[in-house]
Amino acid sequence: MNVEKVKYVIWARDMNRALDFYKNVFNCSINKRSEVISEVEIAGVTIGIHGGGEGGETWTGITFQIADVIKGASEVKAAGGKLKKDPQEEDGEPPHLAMCQDSEGNEFMLTRKRT
Repeated sequence: MNVEKVKYVIWARDMNRALDFYKNVFNCSINKRSEVISEVEIAGVTIGIHGGGEGGETWTGITFQIADVIKGASEVKAAGGKLKKDPQEEDGEPPHLAMCQDSEGNEFMLTRKRT
């Protein structure tokens, strides 16, 4: 089998709002844009965004590793996303995890590389 591309697909009730969220928060490139299916690329990985989502909370399993979880969580909120729980310090170290939702209710994690 010759695999041409691997992508993870999430849902969007409002495609333009979803694309704006990923562009504003993760500076993604938009490789394909339509109301039915769009594709964004973040750090070399393709995420498909499928139109017709009903909203609500959906766990995706997607994790974005970044340098500063607190700053990243702030950017998620500023772009119309939500935090499921504010990042917390652990054992005197800066937070390494933030549970987030995008503008469409898709849940994802922001993580910091642990030392």
